[in-house]
Amino acid sequence: MPERDSLEVDVLFVGGGPASLAGAIRLRQLAAAAGREISVMVIEKGGEIGNHGFSGAVVDPKSLHELFPGEDITGGLDAPVTSDAMWYLTATGKIAAPFVPPVLNNHGKYIGSLNRLTKWLGEKAEGLGADVFAAFPGQELLWEGPSTGSGQARVIGVRVGDKGVGHDGAPKANYEPGPDLFAKVVVLGEGPRGTLAKTAVARLGLDRDRDPQVYAVGVKELWRVPAGRLAAGSVIHTLGAPLPNDTFGGGWVYMMNDDIIDIGLVTGLDYGDPTTDPHNLFQKMKTLPAIKPLLEGGTLIKYGAKAIPEGGLHAMPRLYADGLMLVGDTGGFLNGMRLKGIHLAIKSGMLAAEAIFDALANDDTSAAGLASYDEKFRASWAFKELHAARNFHAGFKNGLFGGMLNAAVSMYTGGRGFGIFDKLSGHYGHERMKKLSEATPRARDRRVEIDNVLTFDKLTDVFNSGTMHDEDQPAHLHVADTNICADRCTAEYGNPCQYFCPAKVYEPHFTANGNGQVDGRLQINFSNCVHCKTCDIMDPYQIITWVPPQGGEGPVYTGC
Repeated sequence: MPERDSLEVDVLFVGGGPASLAGAIRLRQLAAAAGREISVMVIEKGGEIGNHGFSGAVVDPKSLHELFPGEDITGGLDAPVTSDAMWYLTATGKIAAPFVPPVLNNHGKYIGSLNRLTKWLGEKAEGLGADVFAAFPGQELLWEGPSTGSGQARVIGVRVGDKGVGHDGAPKANYEPGPDLFAKVVVLGEGPRGTLAKTAVARLGLDRDRDPQVYAVGVKELWRVPAGRLAAGSVIHTLGAPLPNDTFGGGWVYMMNDDIIDIGLVTGLDYGDPTTDPHNLFQKMKTLPAIKPLLEGGTLIKYGAKAIPEGGLHAMPRLYADGLMLVGDTGGFLNGMRLKGIHLAIKSGMLAAEAIFDALANDDTSAAGLASYDEKFRASWAFKELHAARNFHAGFKNGLFGGMLNAAVSMYTGGRGFGIFDKLSGHYGHERMKKLSEATPRARDRRVEIDNVLTFDKLTDVFNSGTMHDEDQPAHLHVADTNICADRCTAEYGNPCQYFCPAKVYEPHFTANGNGQVDGRLQINFSNCVHCKTCDIMDPYQIITWVPPQGGEGPVYTGC
């Protein structure tokens, strides 16, 4: 059997998104300015940098201008924003807001393709001397020190996932063990609910005394529509239908260049109805009278889904530990009030790089040596922005209108809103899901009609995501105990995995056998997975764990 290779670098960034790439760029810039050599590596699970870059994105260029002062930063962006609108959607039409809230004034911003932006940043990083490797999924953290939770263990590297492992776990003829990558500092920028970060946060207690992180899932499509449908740069945000008033979320319509509409819907992963189906809600959104005319005569060209960290400042974990840092969505750098996170991700990577540069100079990459990351964050505009939005998502726990009122009050109270003691309590989203005995399921009875012209089923959309997985490998979706799925979840929640997954990965085939028991099995179509991680987040028993598949697999979000 081949031996596992190993490699040492100074700094290893895991995840090839904006946060990691900005961090690698900033670190190489600082090293060049100081005449020092700092080896920097970025690893990405997708087949190419940008393949897994998915977002309905209006990009604030603020941090890009800071990263590349005096340079043209539009290479990774699309149309500059030309207009803003906010619509409250109903079953019969829309109510256009008389004005757009200041936090959603996008003058000077750009509609962006995250796929294109990350490719551009990847080229910039390589041009500055960083090693950037795609198809390298971080499979597990390498540790030094105690194996149990005193918080004294140190991260010393990452093991890259093996290739060529059969579905039975045995090596195939093309087996290739993933290398061990050792680093003085490992920076996790895996996106939301990162596999390695989830392990580190739990083992080191990085979320101690923090609010629970809560998520939403964004489901979107790209459409090519007849010329002149909307002016390039048009930005529309929506509230209301098709979401029930007790479900957090909203939609967007962004007009990109080349007659492409970027349309999507965010559904909060803290809903009560266990039959809530974010994909179906999005399909329903497209049939609404205010939205349907925008897409008529057009052609679906791309689909995708992604989890979004919505918890805000109070839910951000501690961002550093011995040999470890968290950046971007992994660290919770997202402003739910502004519906933006890319500029914050880039800034987080830059701040991490500056702290790392100082730590390496002092030969101290312990938690104490890396603590300046938190200090730099708290002294930055990024902290000020997130502080002003700190109670945004928590304000929606009692419904849409209460949340909107809290958001309005927040703009005049420096972000406090209805937080009497400056803070509204958070919650884990899956804990708010009600059992069938506690709720009257509505969503499963309100399915949209699929016509394959305007509306599409999950499998058709998965095809349009470009998702590819080798089916002869172990499933990368681990269910700890499928007996819970059969014996408890069927009766208590009605197997909500069949609804919340936007890619039809989970198919429960359970039937009562007449003896008070349930027969059947849970079919896991892992090759459909679009890597959104909704299942890992929303499973009511928390027994599903998402891990990366073989390197290079998954969706290909060209243009997204």
